[in-house]
Amino acid sequence: MTDETKVKRTVKDSVFTNLFGDSKYLLQLYQALHPEDQDVKEEDLNTITLENIFTDDIYNDLGFAKGDKLMVLMEAQSTWTVNIIIRALEYLVNSYRRYFSENDEDLYRSKKVRLPKPEIYVLYTGNRKNRPEKIKLSEEFFSGEEVAIEVTVKMIYDGQKGDIINQYVSFTKVLNRQVKKYGRTKTAVRETIRICKDSDVLKEYLESRESEVVNIMMQLYDQEEIMRVHDKGIAKDSGIMNVVVVLKGIGMSFAEIVNKVAEQFGLSQEIAEKEVEVYWK
Repeated sequence: MTDETKVKRTVKDSVFTNLFGDSKYLLQLYQALHPEDQDVKEEDLNTITLENIFTDDIYNDLGFAKGDKLMVLMEAQSTWTVNIIIRALEYLVNSYRRYFSENDEDLYRSKKVRLPKPEIYVLYTGNRKNRPEKIKLSEEFFSGEEVAIEVTVKMIYDGQKGDIINQYVSFTKVLNRQVKKYGRTKTAVRETIRICKDSDVLKEYLESRESEVVNIMMQLYDQEEIMRVHDKGIAKDSGIMNVVVVLKGIGMSFAEIVNKVAEQFGLSQEIAEKEVEVYWK
């Protein structure tokens, strides 16, 4: 793998799932969220869901239970939107569903099921600006009016100095600076790891899994690049269709439209002809 191999844009997402998929660091996460709970152990925590979603941005979703608590932590890397509340509600319901299944809780029996108390957090690693500490469904979508369901999301931006959340956010910021300096290359990855270890940021994690982390962060076919190429292909197809429909509608011949499509989309005559044939009928 050469030094110019591109870094996957989902790098923080992959490190997120790899980091908090480890019970040691999940414990540290819980302790950062609940510093008052001094007696918790790794075996007290049960991961319910851990996944990532790639859409217009990278989102990481983690659901885990401890006693009478069910905690949902989502990461939104850069896109700020109150729609995260809806996703939080959807994800919470999904986590409850899996919790009930794992614990053999039957919603269709008369016996009341055990319902752990929900806690919803969003870790936002973008620019905080004047972002609020909490966002609520009723306030953001119904002008504060009381509605049948309420969702309150606690926003996390930096964590407390030195805790696992603060270290993870620091890691993402170091990575962003190195990518800006070196591009999405292996150099940026290695510099990120070096700087973080020197600064005691995720040091134990990075030292014990350095080669694994490098492999996670590097990917020959960047997921976002794949999506970009896919979207570009769809846009091109749509553009060709529109050109054919419009030009045919004003009376241009098949051959004339082939020439126009070849010129506009940089295609050979042979390929342009095949493309026009698709939409000629």
